[in-house]
Amino acid sequence: MTQESQTPAAAPAAADPALEPALPPGKHDAEIERLFGAGGPLGPAVGGFRPRRAQTEMAKAIADAIAKQQTLIAEAGTGTGKTFAYLVPALMWGGKTIVSTGTKNLQDQLFLRDIPTVRAALQAPVSVALLKGRGNYVCHYHLERTQQNGRMTSRDDVGYLREISRFLKMTSSGDKAELTRVPENALIWNLVTSTRENCMGAECQYYQDCFVMKARKEAQQADVVVVNHHLFFADVALKDTGVAELLPSANTIIFDEAHQLPDTATLFFGDTFSTSHVLELCRDVLAEGLSHARDGADWGKVVTVVEKAARDLRLTFPQDIVRMSLPQIAPSSEFFPALETLKDALDGMLAVLDKQAERAETIEQCRVRGVELAQKMSAWKYDPKAKVTPGEEAVYWVEAFASSLQLHKTPLSIAPIFNGQREGVPRSWIFTSATLAVKNDFKHFSQQMGLENEVARSWPSPFNYAEQGILYVPKDLPDPNSFGYTDAVLDCALPIIEAAGGRTFLLCTTLRAVKRAAERLRDEFERRGWNFPLFVQGDRGRTELLDQFRKAGNGVLIGSQSFWEGVDVRGEALSLVIIDKLPFAPPDDPVLAARIEVMEKQGLNGFMHHTLPEAIINLKQGAGRLIRDESDRGVLMLCDPRVISKPYGRRIWQSLPPFKRTREAADVIAFFRPV
Repeated sequence: MTQESQTPAAAPAAADPALEPALPPGKHDAEIERLFGAGGPLGPAVGGFRPRRAQTEMAKAIADAIAKQQTLIAEAGTGTGKTFAYLVPALMWGGKTIVSTGTKNLQDQLFLRDIPTVRAALQAPVSVALLKGRGNYVCHYHLERTQQNGRMTSRDDVGYLREISRFLKMTSSGDKAELTRVPENALIWNLVTSTRENCMGAECQYYQDCFVMKARKEAQQADVVVVNHHLFFADVALKDTGVAELLPSANTIIFDEAHQLPDTATLFFGDTFSTSHVLELCRDVLAEGLSHARDGADWGKVVTVVEKAARDLRLTFPQDIVRMSLPQIAPSSEFFPALETLKDALDGMLAVLDKQAERAETIEQCRVRGVELAQKMSAWKYDPKAKVTPGEEAVYWVEAFASSLQLHKTPLSIAPIFNGQREGVPRSWIFTSATLAVKNDFKHFSQQMGLENEVARSWPSPFNYAEQGILYVPKDLPDPNSFGYTDAVLDCALPIIEAAGGRTFLLCTTLRAVKRAAERLRDEFERRGWNFPLFVQGDRGRTELLDQFRKAGNGVLIGSQSFWEGVDVRGEALSLVIIDKLPFAPPDDPVLAARIEVMEKQGLNGFMHHTLPEAIINLKQGAGRLIRDESDRGVLMLCDPRVISKPYGRRIWQSLPPFKRTREAADVIAFFRPV
C-alpha cells in the first residue's frame, strides 16, 4: 500500500520524531485533557465524538508508558474508544511506532480511516505506512509465469487472472485487498503472489517494481507502521516480512486485539511441516525441470515417487480429522515407516536437484526449499529421555485434514521466547484489548506472554448494561455433551428469535453445531412462515455475509469461532446474541493437554488456571458482539446450564458485562415488545 498521505490537514512529514524530545513523564496529562476535552480538536474531526473519562484516563496511562519506555497491559471495555486512546499519544509522542492488529480488516480500518482522522485533527506531521505479508501483494514475476504456463486450478481462475492482470496496470500498491472482484480466498492468488521460498529477490527482473519491496521501503521511512500479529510474529520467527528491519528503530510497539497474541505467537514460534508443502514443491520441481533442464532427468518419475510417499503418509490416518501427540501414536503404526519412506524419497529428489541446480535459479530455489523441508522432517522427533533446556520444552503432534497431514512442533510456553524479543533496546510496549482479564485479574494473559511484573490496568465500558440488555440463561437444558443438545438449544431459542424479529447471531462452538442449526432453522422458518433471511458461515465470505446481514435488518446469522470477535454490527440489525455453550478448548488438543500436565506437576489446577480463563476470555469476546454503542439494546442468551450448576459458574457471571439477569423466557419476550 502506498504511504498514506491523502489527509488534507496533515502537515509535511517531519524529521524522525524519535529524535524530537518527548514530554517528560506526567507532563502530558494536561495536554491529553485538552485534546480529548469538550472543546478539543477531536470533537470537530470525529462525528458524534464526546469526552469519555475512561478514554482520557487510558490515553494518559499510554502516554505515561511511552514517556517512561515501559510496558502497559490495558483492558478497555467496549465503547471506551481505545483506538483513539492509543493513537493520540502515539502520534504525538510515540516516535517510530509499530501498531499491530489481530486482523487485516482492523489493519485496513486503522490505515484508511482512524489514523488519517486523528492525524488531521491533531495536525500531526507524521507519515504512515501499511505493511502486510508478501502473500497480499501481486508478484509481477509469478503473474507473468502463470499467464505463460496456464496452470489454472479452477475454471474461475481464467477470469480472475484477467482481472488481476488489469489490476496490475492500475494499482500503485499491488495489495489484493483493493481488488474486490477476486475473492480473497481464491486459489489463483497462490499462483500470482510470492512466498519466502520462491521469491527471486534481487535476481528478479522486476525487483525495481516489486510491491513487497516498495511496501517495506515505505515502512522503513514512515513514522507509524501498521502491521498485523501474523506478520509481526512471522517476522520474529522467519525474518521475512520487513518487520525485522523496523524493530531496531521502533520506540513504541502497540498490540491491539492483544488477546489473540498467545495463539498467534505459539503458531509462529513453533515449526510446522505439511504434506501439502511437499506436493507444492513437487509441482514446482516438475515445472522448472521441464522448462530449464528437460534432458537432465525424467522429471515426471522423480516427482511421482515423492508425491506418492506424501499421500501415503496422509493415508496412515484413515479418519478425516485427527489431532494426536507423538507419544499417543502407537509404535506399531504405519505412520513411522511411511515417514521414513517420505524422507528417503525427498532425499532422492534432492540428489537430482543438486546435479541440475546450476542450470537455472528457479531450480536452485526448489533445491533450497527441499533441503529446508528435509531438515524440518529430520528435526521432528521426540526423545523423552533427552534433557531439554528450560524454556525450550515443546509438544510434538500431528494434525490430519481431508487431504493433508501436518507435523507440528509447538513450544510449551512462548513467554521465554517473547521475552527474548523484548530485551535489548528500551522502548514502550502497549498491549490492549476489550478482553485481557478474568474478573479484573490479568494473571492468565500476563503469564502466557511473560509479562508478570508489568503494569496492568482496566477501564470499564461507558455503556449502561443494566438498562441496555438482559443476560438470559434458559432453564431445563440437558448436559452440553448429550446427544441432541443443539436441538434442545434451538427449541429454547425459536420463541426468542421470533420475539426479536430475527436480528440474531447464533454463535456455536463447533462447525457440526453450525451445520445442524442451519438445517433445523431453515426447516422451522419455512414451516412457520417466518421471513427471516438465514446467513450461514461457509456459504459466502465473512465480510459478504456480514454486509448482507446488516442490509437485511431482520436476518439470523449462524457462525462459529470467526464470528465471535472482530464483528461490529450496530443498531437494531443485531438485537439477540445466542451462545450455544461455553467455549472450552477441545479436549483432544495435544498442546493444551501438555500445558495442563506441566501445570499439574507444579501443583496447579489445569482447569482453573488455564482452561477456564481461556474460555472466559473467548466468551467475553462473543458477548461483546451485542452492545456496540450507547443506543443499542439486546439480549445475550447463554445456553450452557453449567453457568448455573457448576461452582466455577460464578466466576463466569462476574466476568461478563453487568446485564440484568433472568432465567424466564417471558422476561425476554417482554423486553422485545415495543414500548
